[in-house]
Amino acid sequence: MRQIIIMALYNNPHSNSLAGEEDIRAELLKHLDSVATSDGCLLHWSQSSSERADSLAVETSSYVLLAVLTKPTLTAADLGYASRIVNWLGKQQNPYGGFSSTQDTVVALQALALYATKVFSPHGFNTVTVQSAGGDKHQFDVNQYNTLLYQDVPGKYSVEVTG
Repeated sequence: MRQIIIMALYNNPHSNSLAGEEDIRAELLKHLDSVATSDGCLLHWSQSSSERADSLAVETSSYVLLAVLTKPTLTAADLGYASRIVNWLGKQQNPYGGFSSTQDTVVALQALALYATKVFSPHGFNTVTVQSAGGDKHQFDVNQYNTLLYQDVPGKYSVEVTG
């Protein structure tokens, strides 16, 4: 049943099967939200309770993310909701950036790429604070001009990023 709802919400990246039917979209998303697995800043859809998600959970959650992101108008609340799905998906990635199978990897990367286009700001910046157990603290800003610059802070530190 969930797969049918998700496919109704998101048919493919180039055509919205619910174009002009925002009341139906809202009702379907509300139903999906009621059956989601929520854990703080993580949100996903699964039929199993294993810590490491199966391929279907990754694919299903990715389709929900696509459905949320293809709404005609995105609000800050929509992006916050989407970020919880993105956080969960990020925890499911393997060390090579993929997921369990080719199919779930394709759908998840498509959803994550769309999310990146919705939240990207060329004028944004992050402040990175790196602190050692001994109390040494280093802080630096990451912006569009130095985002790819390697900034070395020797030693063992914890890291906090805001922005």
